[in-house]
Amino acid sequence: MSIGSRAAKDALYDSFARVAASLGSGRRLEIIDVLAQAPRTVEDLSVAIGQSVANTSHHLRRMAHDGLVLSERHGRQVEYRLASRHVHDLWRSLQSVSEEHHGGLEEKAVAYLGDRSEIAVLDRQAAVERMRDPGTIVIDVRPRVEYEAGHVAGALNIPPDQLEELLLKLPDGEVVAYCRGRYCSYADQAVRLLVAAGRVAYRVDDGFHDWTP
Repeated sequence: MSIGSRAAKDALYDSFARVAASLGSGRRLEIIDVLAQAPRTVEDLSVAIGQSVANTSHHLRRMAHDGLVLSERHGRQVEYRLASRHVHDLWRSLQSVSEEHHGGLEEKAVAYLGDRSEIAVLDRQAAVERMRDPGTIVIDVRPRVEYEAGHVAGALNIPPDQLEELLLKLPDGEVVAYCRGRYCSYADQAVRLLVAAGRVAYRVDDGFHDWTP
């Protein structure tokens, strides 16, 4: 095969397309969203994305074949993680392109997340400035395993399955809540509950791993 041949170029570009095709499933994008937070077993992932273990395993095998995820055995369990931070960056870029060019996305987001005009949303810079105030309470509204894998210094963990119980125990002060990212509903739920209880609360537009290098 000669340098610069059509066949060689086709093979190269088809390799790029194979990785893109691996992203062509909403469930696989959910897997990337979850694994960006912390490594997980297939059983954990199946619960997180609402699929059977068999279907989740199928998605993981495809993603591993295309180089997007890696696996590591710990005794009887196999733990999966993203192959690199670049995989998460690719997912975030896909969100940004979709937001800019895909019609109907905003309506779908509102159907899932609710009308965010009803809650106060902070961009990254505004959130950081508020977090510098010692009277501000920062809460990480992600499952415990994700919080333990990394979180904003000083943030309190309020797992989504303990929202109503733990929010009542927060000390006085304004609250800044964050979770996985802009299409994660956990922080929205926390802010709505806090506002309904008469508290001042804000949701951060981005997730924890959007802030870290």
